[in-house]
Amino acid sequence: MTDIRSSVACNLDSHILRAALPLFADEKVGAIEWSFDALVNPRSMPDWFAELLRTYSGAGRLLGHGVFYSLFSGRWTGAQQQWLDQLKSLSRTYRFDHVTEHFGFMTGADFHKGAPMSIPFTESTLAIGRDRLLRLQDACHCPVGLENLAFAYTVDEVDRHGAFLNQLIEPVNGFIILDLHNLYCQSRNFGVDPDGLLSLYPLYRVREIHLSGGSWAPSAVEPGRTIRRDTHDDAVPADVFRLLKQAIDLCPNLRYVVLEQLGAGLQTDGQQSQFQQDFLWMDHIVQAANQIRNPLINHSFLPRRFHVPDPSPLEDPLLYAQQLELSDILETSVSYAQAQQRLAGSGLARSDWAVETWQPAMLETALAIAQKWKNGFD
Repeated sequence: MTDIRSSVACNLDSHILRAALPLFADEKVGAIEWSFDALVNPRSMPDWFAELLRTYSGAGRLLGHGVFYSLFSGRWTGAQQQWLDQLKSLSRTYRFDHVTEHFGFMTGADFHKGAPMSIPFTESTLAIGRDRLLRLQDACHCPVGLENLAFAYTVDEVDRHGAFLNQLIEPVNGFIILDLHNLYCQSRNFGVDPDGLLSLYPLYRVREIHLSGGSWAPSAVEPGRTIRRDTHDDAVPADVFRLLKQAIDLCPNLRYVVLEQLGAGLQTDGQQSQFQQDFLWMDHIVQAANQIRNPLINHSFLPRRFHVPDPSPLEDPLLYAQQLELSDILETSVSYAQAQQRLAGSGLARSDWAVETWQPAMLETALAIAQKWKNGFD
């Protein structure tokens, strides 16, 4: 069995790189995860960063992590095809041990703007998600996976998320990135026991675990309630490390544990020192697990054969229209009350989106997320 590798999310960001440099110097970083689609122009990549990617690629320890594919968009767009074309080109330059994407669809009329948001769990969204995953796998020809989402509108979504992920990835023999901070967010926001949440996921499908931190946001519509946000701008909470200790023994096919943090949260010496301490504690847990793991062969998560996608991508015009309408409501409403009123009169009312059941504080949070990122992630 291959040991679990302690890894970092490493992008072309001076703050991230400065924080991680001592870890690289001490040869602690077993793999790097690169958000390849966040690089506007791959040709402008500095030689030293390209060499870093080549080094980990050559060792079979480079992970690709997508942000902008928008897996569940109801209409296939030219930007999605360009995204796949870029991935196909990069896969000829670098060897990705696997490639992953976020669950959800991107808000925003511009493809590279917005934030990933949840979708109804229906036969239509399941079919579209499977179609997009097949195209992703065809582009990179390596194992592919999806990351569990931090955000949900209702506890019913939380309860069904793991099973829906399992259905999505099954046709491509895919895997799950189990983001433990995302799980922590759902646990705290909906009053659900995190151990019980873990049991709702097909843990044999977990090939990678993410660790990160976040922030708390007070709710104006539900006074006294605070919402945990997956903002990636603070240290990893102790409860998330506790979840790692539990989960690591329950995931027999785990290969990577990745520490994530945005450069915006790594600007001071103190923040960078905390990041290094978080990595070393994560690595301590990983190495302890490596000492006692069952010496079986890991699941490769490769398909029995690579399937050629249908020339015509699957689409759902009604879903696409609803997504555009929801994006507009979330991005332009000036208040929770206005958003609620607009939803009630929209094409999402009395539909599979079940907007009538959305918790007020979570709709309020969706507004904040969409409006923060509507101009992109820069």
